[in-house]
Amino acid sequence: MATIYTIHPDTPQTREIEHVRGALREGAVMLYPTDTVYAIGCDMNSKAAIERVRRIKQLSNDKPLTFLCSSLSNIAHYAAVTDSAYRIMRRLIPGPFTFLLPATKLVPKLVMNPKRKTTGIRVPDHAICQALLGALENPIISTSANPTDDVEMEIRKSDRVSKAELFDCFEKLVDVIIDDGLDLTYHVSTILDLTTDEPVLVRRGLGWESVPSWAVEAG
Repeated sequence: MATIYTIHPDTPQTREIEHVRGALREGAVMLYPTDTVYAIGCDMNSKAAIERVRRIKQLSNDKPLTFLCSSLSNIAHYAAVTDSAYRIMRRLIPGPFTFLLPATKLVPKLVMNPKRKTTGIRVPDHAICQALLGALENPIISTSANPTDDVEMEIRKSDRVSKAELFDCFEKLVDVIIDDGLDLTYHVSTILDLTTDEPVLVRRGLGWESVPSWAVEAG
């Protein structure tokens, strides 16, 4: 059964953040709020935890996982950032944007797309996420917390579930649940592919209107 931590959405309590940090360092998997939707995550340096996240979401190893970084300068450790990509990201972060970028050797193979050697990175505009990133000093895996087990079919039929339903679904699957005391949000991030010279808008999500007008829309 997961341990639930109630953490203030604007001024996260240091003591609670430290408890969660300690659990993540030991390989815990958590359910936590972001500036888009609730996500399942773990310390990016914990191979066992990443494997658990994949099992929970029923993701094969060829499906890349997004992770959170604390800042644009932090991104540069994990992705090759061209001058044009830097200028675009500088305008959009922190915020609800996922950037697809060529991965560096610091990105575990379990996280990246094995064929393209790319990875998805976000810099969230969210106090709890930033507090966790600062305390952990590592990127955090972030994949949307959508119920996937057949036993949760009835929940999946609904576009919107309550926070209580979400917590009930994951309380036996994760080690830590963070409750920010707010209602759930249901809007996903905007995905922007920056692996080539011409940016590609892969998915319209929160903030997509702010994407440069010259970006080509996928599909």
